[in-house]
Amino acid sequence: MNRKFLSQLTLSLVIGSTGLFGLMSSVEAQQKTSKQLTFQQKEQLYELLTQGKEYIDSGDLNNALNAYRQASSIDETNARIFSGMGFLYASNGDYSSSAQAYRQAVSLEPDNARFYGALGYTLARSGDDDEAMRAYTRAVELEPQNAEYHLALGVISLRNGQHQAVERHYQQIVSLNATDETAYDVMATSLYQQGKYESAIALLTEAISKFPHNTDLQVKLATAYFQQGDAAEGLNKLESLHVSNLSDANVILKMAMLYEQNEDWEMALSGYRRASSVDPNSVVAHGSIARVLEKQGNNIMAIVAYRQFIEVAPQNPYGYHRLGMLLKERSRNEEAEAMLKKAEEIYQQRGDLASAQEVNEVLK
Repeated sequence: MNRKFLSQLTLSLVIGSTGLFGLMSSVEAQQKTSKQLTFQQKEQLYELLTQGKEYIDSGDLNNALNAYRQASSIDETNARIFSGMGFLYASNGDYSSSAQAYRQAVSLEPDNARFYGALGYTLARSGDDDEAMRAYTRAVELEPQNAEYHLALGVISLRNGQHQAVERHYQQIVSLNATDETAYDVMATSLYQQGKYESAIALLTEAISKFPHNTDLQVKLATAYFQQGDAAEGLNKLESLHVSNLSDANVILKMAMLYEQNEDWEMALSGYRRASSVDPNSVVAHGSIARVLEKQGNNIMAIVAYRQFIEVAPQNPYGYHRLGMLLKERSRNEEAEAMLKKAEEIYQQRGDLASAQEVNEVLK
């Protein structure tokens, strides 16, 4: 699942599904309460929800979450307070707590499809695909015409290799929303994961005719040709995209990786450099630049590139390891030892004892 899609899914299934900003109108929230509150409790609830909205507007999600926790202790029967908490937990990356809050929300409003959609999202992000599929399935039962829920089920099915389910959800999505570009992406990925390259190429060609500006689909088409064994056509598709004109770092990285797999080092290097200029903090781009330079035998520039990689990924042992090896080859032993010891230390911290031992052998 690509990052752009995840971002879109987050917005649609978390922000949209919580009704959060509607909830932040604390008067509305009080109107939806099913518990009889005293006048003082209503005032407290109003104040807390107003504070929560102000904190969210200023980007202070932790204090917003604290305000919502307090609000939930006053009115534990308001599903929208718990859905708001679910959104805030998810925004902080605490998907386990988010799922717990959304479970509370759906227990209070069991016919709210959007709550189930948000629950499915947080469960999927926490790695509980089975429960996520159950939540999304319930969302589909409640809102069968919602293409986003079918898409989410398709993505999770793809992740678990359930290709028949992927096709079923794809057919549902295009019948509901024929302009959903991601549905074609997911279905094509499913096809070439099954080795059905001709079908994937046909589907992607159709999709590109509908969405000619979707470069991700075009990169996927090139990938399908490569996987089919037609490297010449794959390269032809990539060259038509012109890396220098692209502005999506993820798409550029995919192109560069395909060039690298085809051992077209110059085009791969050009792609990785373009990706690093679009996203200067891209760990993948900087690491790949160094790796390709090393493969080309350009060790002096590789040393420079590995130093840049270490700057953006100071806790990644790969950069220290390779830099240390290159410095050692050039008899810069003191610098090499420092880099290799750092690599060994991080490998040990990560529990990668085999790599730590490999470095230790070099240090002896």
